[in-house]
Amino acid sequence: MENTPRHVAIVMDGNGRWANSRGLPRAAGHKAGIDALRGTVEHSICRGIKTLTVYVFSSENWQRPHAEVALLLELFITALDDEIDELHKNNVRLSFIGDISVFPEELQLSTQTAARTTSANNGLNLVIAINYGGRTEIVSACKRLFSALSGENKGSEAVSEEALRRQLDLPDYPDLFIRTGGEVRISNFLLWQLAYTEMYFTDVYWPDFNHAEYDKALQSYDGRQRRFGRTSEQLGQHETAL
Repeated sequence: MENTPRHVAIVMDGNGRWANSRGLPRAAGHKAGIDALRGTVEHSICRGIKTLTVYVFSSENWQRPHAEVALLLELFITALDDEIDELHKNNVRLSFIGDISVFPEELQLSTQTAARTTSANNGLNLVIAINYGGRTEIVSACKRLFSALSGENKGSEAVSEEALRRQLDLPDYPDLFIRTGGEVRISNFLLWQLAYTEMYFTDVYWPDFNHAEYDKALQSYDGRQRRFGRTSEQLGQHETAL
């Protein structure tokens, strides 16, 4: 492939439906989803991707049955504790976006330990979105920006896209967005950041999203022309000038 995305963002959807289709409890689907994430991290490293952002738990997921929410949080703690040494050994840097403060202390400590342990790594940047919502992120960024401008005695003329971008939980822009499970929406994920991101949707449930399926998404991206508002002719002229 000539063009590999620098930053990939994924909505990992379909764990429960994967389990239901096999007559298994939803818990089995979530556990299989962890294995799929492990494989996706490994393949991202092999493909030279710099940042992988994954939607683990949205702010809307609290509406699910209490038992399922409790299971998801328990699995997340266990997976984080089990995988941190291997991630660290592979030079992966872990970071988290979303409101961690509402979670049990054990989970907060696990995320803090993981981020601190891997902070100096310079390989794949693995961003975990947990209790995250895009609208909430933008509102919070606006509040931080207004607070900063007020402290610096600056007026509205200092408000800009760049100034707001710097206040976001994730100031980086994904090149490729992937959603598994057959749904064709972004579900309040990275609303600001996805403005010019290439979209890829697949019917494959997340536990079945293996290396071959990941490569299909990467190949789809490789065949696209990113114009950012310009024409194909303009891009051709630019490439000729280079």
